[in-house]
Amino acid sequence: MRALAQTNRFLADVESRKLRPAYVFVGDETFFRKRCREAIIQHLIPEELRDFSLFEFDLGETDLAEILDRARTPSLMAPFQVFFVKGVKTLFGRGSNEEKLAAIETYCKDPNPDALLIFVADHISIPADARRMEMTDKDRYERIRETLGQYCGIVELARVEEGEAVRWLAEFCATRDVKIEPDAARELVDALGGDMMMISNELEKLMLYVNEKKKITLGDVETMVLAAKQRSLYELTDAISAKDRIRALEILDAILSTGEGEEAAIGHLYMLAKTFRQMLVITERNVRDTRMLWAALWQGFRVPPFAAEDIIKQARRYKSKRDLTRAIRLIAKTDLALRSNPPSKRMVLEKLVLDLTAEPKVETGWQQEELPV
Repeated sequence: MRALAQTNRFLADVESRKLRPAYVFVGDETFFRKRCREAIIQHLIPEELRDFSLFEFDLGETDLAEILDRARTPSLMAPFQVFFVKGVKTLFGRGSNEEKLAAIETYCKDPNPDALLIFVADHISIPADARRMEMTDKDRYERIRETLGQYCGIVELARVEEGEAVRWLAEFCATRDVKIEPDAARELVDALGGDMMMISNELEKLMLYVNEKKKITLGDVETMVLAAKQRSLYELTDAISAKDRIRALEILDAILSTGEGEEAAIGHLYMLAKTFRQMLVITERNVRDTRMLWAALWQGFRVPPFAAEDIIKQARRYKSKRDLTRAIRLIAKTDLALRSNPPSKRMVLEKLVLDLTAEPKVETGWQQEELPV
């Protein structure tokens, strides 16, 4: 597991305090970034000094020169300081940014030994298979490696393959003296689309649920995860496919008003995108019954049994592949909007529902219809 291996190396460096003056966390995988952040706080910053030792900046709001000056200046209140710096994409925006990159290089050559700079490049998405990285993300990553990578440590926070996530579940449960059945692990990963943050959060709930039993079964996963999350998701896609705007907004409100609320917006959107991609395959392969469905959808891309008939019915409501690819494009645009730290994630998702339940405009001219699934 590439991302886990890189994270573990960084955690070992933090624990041994063998650190470079600055690092770049590249990737939007929240789970691994959270692990790195927690390790930094645990090993480098005493709890009673966190108000004086831990700082958050955004290059879109604070000038880089000010951040570097703060990092150079020893603190009278804290023995060690950590600076998390977001908005790395501004270093590679329009115009010349050579001066800013040179300033970071100069700092790294003569750093404050009692400070650590963490640049967060979460505008880049790294899939489990790096060969499938979007060209835009690949170009952005290469620019970071060719510039900041020359004097900062690079920690790659990539997504994981579903098989790797299943192995992680078994290994992590073993550290907690809990056994998870292979079928239960696979179902949990499949249900949550391989999203490690969502998987880890649901695993914690499952461990509390099984308590002294110390064993997580497929039934436990279906009870705690699928029933609550996926049934509401398929209710949402049912309302969207039926163009029932009011019901769709009511279901969305119910989803966002429970559990982690807006903080789980990315996870909800991932599952929504996966469902529409499944409907696209169903339409392309003219799936008419559940037996054809299991043959059409491959391992790791299948729907839970309770949703099989529903998703076929929903897919048949769309008149053409073009309608489904339009929906997938709208979801992709919403994903970008959510990752841009909007004032309200709820409003972004509500706009998506309004767009998905609206009748598509008649398009003229040639349109690319195919999308990768």
